[in-house]
Amino acid sequence: MYTHFFNLKQSPFSIAPDPRYLFMSERHREALAHLLYGVGSGGGFVLLTGEIGAGKTTVCRCFMEQIPENCKLAYIFNPKLSVEELLLSICDEFGIALVPPGAGAVSVKGYVDAINAYLLASHAQGRNNVLIIDEAQNLSAEVLEQLRLLTNLETSERKLLQIILIGQPELRAMVARPELEQLAQRVIARYHLGSLSEAETGAYIEHRLAVAGAAAIAPFPRGLMGLVHKLAKGVPRRINLLCDRALLGAYVENQPQVTRTILRKAAAEVFARPDAAIGGEGAQAGAARWPLVAAGVLGGVVLSVAAWQLAAHDAKPVLQGAQAASATARATLPKAAVPVSAPAATPMPAAGATPVPASVAAGGSAAALRQLAAVWGLALPDGEPCPTAARLNLRCLQVKGGVAELRLLDRPAMLTLHDDPTAPNYVLLTAMDEHSATIAAPGGKPQSISLDALEARFDGEFTTFWRAPRSWRDEVHGGDHGPDVDWLARRLAQIYGLKKPQDDQPLSSGLRARLTEFQTEQHLKADGVAGPKTFIRLYQLGGVQEPRLLASAAGK
Repeated sequence: MYTHFFNLKQSPFSIAPDPRYLFMSERHREALAHLLYGVGSGGGFVLLTGEIGAGKTTVCRCFMEQIPENCKLAYIFNPKLSVEELLLSICDEFGIALVPPGAGAVSVKGYVDAINAYLLASHAQGRNNVLIIDEAQNLSAEVLEQLRLLTNLETSERKLLQIILIGQPELRAMVARPELEQLAQRVIARYHLGSLSEAETGAYIEHRLAVAGAAAIAPFPRGLMGLVHKLAKGVPRRINLLCDRALLGAYVENQPQVTRTILRKAAAEVFARPDAAIGGEGAQAGAARWPLVAAGVLGGVVLSVAAWQLAAHDAKPVLQGAQAASATARATLPKAAVPVSAPAATPMPAAGATPVPASVAAGGSAAALRQLAAVWGLALPDGEPCPTAARLNLRCLQVKGGVAELRLLDRPAMLTLHDDPTAPNYVLLTAMDEHSATIAAPGGKPQSISLDALEARFDGEFTTFWRAPRSWRDEVHGGDHGPDVDWLARRLAQIYGLKKPQDDQPLSSGLRARLTEFQTEQHLKADGVAGPKTFIRLYQLGGVQEPRLLASAAGK
């Protein structure tokens, strides 16, 4: 309907999995790397989890296109099956012949024997077999145990069946049950696919618009990307739903670009409620949801389409409503989640860093990131913090990894706390030891909190800063060459006491093997690809003076 109005060739935000619109964020690439690593690592289980609409199917489709030619793939997308039904589905997918019809019902043992014979014959011919089970959170414990038993068949080098389980976050909890401990010990790789960052949300929208043929003046101004990210929570499917409805609203209003008012009203429509916590209209906006009222004719049949009613709202009461909602959320926190009252001593910044200014006003993630940048000695102006910091060679890194990942990266971070499910709270983590952490809201006083209390409020998502080589280009892969590869080679040679390498050499197999060894020693993903986490550890081990998390806790 609106495609002609915006000079688009087709709708850019369909939720159908069109491969032309494939957008692989850093998280999606990491998830894909985990799947590919699992296939080549000798069998066992690989777990890929993520929220609804996070892009698990997208990653799975990419993986299926990249499996080696000697791999036979079986895909089960409806796992609400009994043990016998699942084994029959596996036989059907792999083309395993069972007893002739009329010979009687096949027992579980009959299915398992047929599968084992097939796997042994495949191995003798140099072929591997991969079983993918989507929506695996629907598997029963009994079925999961049978899957584990299927992986018992192995040679001295590898298991003969690789099983990839893809599902929602509940799958992680299922595998962690005590009765499935044997299965959990056979998981050789696992990855939780988080939501897109604000910068990735903007890139995602721009990519889909470009594929759809958007002109130079895009329907979504860049200034709206932060609001889109907050309303859609960085989930690709929610972004599609929101942007599609917003384009429809702009079309009905004859607006060449989507406005903030249109975007918030679109969110109230597609998410079935106004999102007061995002700084929108508040609860009273519920009455202003736009009815779908337009008409079109197709083959003589009248079809209803959308027409939007605009309702004027006074900005001041709206702001007060949002603030009241935030205050109510804070007041209703469980006692266990409230920091202890005795504030810890303010941690000392690293050499060269300036103290965090107490005048920074609270303002969500942007205010917290500006305060975090101040720890690095940078005073960021108003605007989007991450792009502004990048121009000063300070890069944002969004991670979903929890306390263990915070210890590994060892640097202050902005945490996302989910005390209120409708409104994430952002705090600055400045110090941490074995039992406690020091956090502060933007502009607030530092507070000491136990790690147990922190983990109860923290879902593992955080953002930190890091300095990259001037020529850094997101990742360094095998075959790349240039200043960033030169820096990497010199740093690794220094760490391992090797001869200084020549400049302008490619990332060879030998250098990649050394890089993989380093990643393994540092408990990083050992894929031979140098990303932000690898560069962070290389800087830290080189004695570069940067703000540190654990060092601050120790008073260094």
